[in-house]
Amino acid sequence: MSDIVAALRAALGDRVLTDPETLAAHRRDYWALAEIHDLLGRGAPPPRAVVRARSTEDVAQTLRICRAGHAAVIPFGGASGVCGAIEATPESVVLSTRGLEGLVRLSDHNLTACFRAGTLGIDAEERVRQDGLTIGHWPQSVALSTVGGWVATRASGQYSTGYGSIEDLVLALEVVLPDGSVLRTRETPRAAAGPDLRQVFMGSEGTLGVITEVTFSLRPLPEASVGQASHFAAFDDGIEAIRRIMRAGWRPPVVRLYDALESQRTFAAWCPAGRSLLILLHEGPASAVKEEVEAVAALSAAAGGDEADVACVGHWLEHRNSVPSFRELNEQGLVVDTIEVACTWDLAPRLYADVTRSLRHVPGILMASAHTSHSYRSGTNFYFTFAVRVEERERMPAAYRACWERTMNASVAAGAGIAHHHGIGRVRRNWLVDEIGDAGVALLRDLKRALDPDGLLNPGVLLPPPGPR
Repeated sequence: MSDIVAALRAALGDRVLTDPETLAAHRRDYWALAEIHDLLGRGAPPPRAVVRARSTEDVAQTLRICRAGHAAVIPFGGASGVCGAIEATPESVVLSTRGLEGLVRLSDHNLTACFRAGTLGIDAEERVRQDGLTIGHWPQSVALSTVGGWVATRASGQYSTGYGSIEDLVLALEVVLPDGSVLRTRETPRAAAGPDLRQVFMGSEGTLGVITEVTFSLRPLPEASVGQASHFAAFDDGIEAIRRIMRAGWRPPVVRLYDALESQRTFAAWCPAGRSLLILLHEGPASAVKEEVEAVAALSAAAGGDEADVACVGHWLEHRNSVPSFRELNEQGLVVDTIEVACTWDLAPRLYADVTRSLRHVPGILMASAHTSHSYRSGTNFYFTFAVRVEERERMPAAYRACWERTMNASVAAGAGIAHHHGIGRVRRNWLVDEIGDAGVALLRDLKRALDPDGLLNPGVLLPPPGPR
C-alpha cells in the first residue's frame, strides 16, 4: 500500500494527502448509525490516503494507479449522504471531487449549464440565478451536497413535484470509468441511440464510475411564487386530496402533507390539534399560478380540507433545512432517523398504517410519524421519522437496526419501493433483492464485474453481500 501512495504522489504531487486531520475528515458520510458508532468509540477508521482531484485527468490517473496496485477507491463528494455509502478502511484511498469546482459553460439560449462534479449545489444554483435561471433542485442538503453526489445517489429535491428529480434535470454527464477511461454523453434533449447510459450512473453510488461533470437543463426563474395550505381531519384525506391534484394535472413544486404528530410538532400555530397539514408552493407564470391556486383550493376542499393560514408556508421555507445533528440527539440518549419509501396511491393508506404500527413495537419508541413530500400521477412517497429513547448507549445500534428492519419489512410486505431518494448505501442493501429481485441483483453484479472486475470502486455499497442475508 505504501507503493500505491508513492505512485500517487509521483503522478499527482500535493493532491495526495495523508495528514491525520484530512484522513479523519474523509472516513465516512452522515449516516446516523456511523454517528452512533463514533459516539461508542468504534467508528470507521481513516483511509490510507486522500486524493483531492483537480481535473478529470487527476481522477483517471488515480483510478488507473489504484487498479494496478489493487487498492480500493472510495469516491467522496460532500459526504452528506445518510445511508452509509462512504465508509473507509485502512487500506483504501478516498478520491475527493471537491477540487472539481465551478461552472464549465452556460447557455441561456439552450437553457443549459455544465458544472464540475465537486461544485456544491447551492453554489451551482446561485451561479445560474445570476442569469435569471434555476436548476430547480433543492435537497435539504443543498448547501452541503455536490452536483455529482446528486447524480450518484439519484437524488430528489424539495421542489421535485413540479420540477422533477435529478433524472429529469440532467442533460449530460462526464464519467471516469474504473479503468481510467472517460465516458461523455452527448448534450441532446433526447436520444434513441440505444440504452440511456446516463441512467447507469444515476444511483450507482460511486460503484461503477466517478462523475466529473454534470450538465443540467435549466428553467427561467418563476414570475410568481405563491404559498397555500389546508388541514384535514385524517392523514388519508390529505393523501386523497394530493391524488386528485396530481390526477387533474396540477404540479405545484412543493406538495407536503404532515400527519397529526408532525403537524403539531412543526406547525402547531397554524394547524389545529389532531389535524394533518398540507402545504403547497406554486410557481410559474402569474396567470398560471393564479389558476392553479384556485383549482387546488377547490380539490382540497372537496376532499375535506379546511383552509389554513398561508404563513405556515413561509415558516417552512425559513426553517426547512434547520435540523439538530444526530450527535446532539444521540448524546441525549435518543436514536433518530428518517426513512423514505414510495408507493402507488392504492397502497398509501396501508403503508402509512403498517409502518407506524410496526415501529410502535420497538422498546423505548417515542415517536413514529410521517409526511409525504414528493408526489406523482401514479403515487407518492412517505418520509417516516422514528425516535427511540435508549438508556444504555451500547444498545443504540440494536435500536437503530430494529427501526430500520421494521420499516423496510413492512414496506416490502405492503408492496412499496424501499428507497425514494436517499439511495441504498449499506443500510438498505439487504433489501435490494426485494426491490429488483434475484435477476435484478444478478444483472447489477454482472455490470459491476464488467466495469470493475476486481471490485475496487466503493466496495460494500449498493449490492448485498453474497450469500443469504
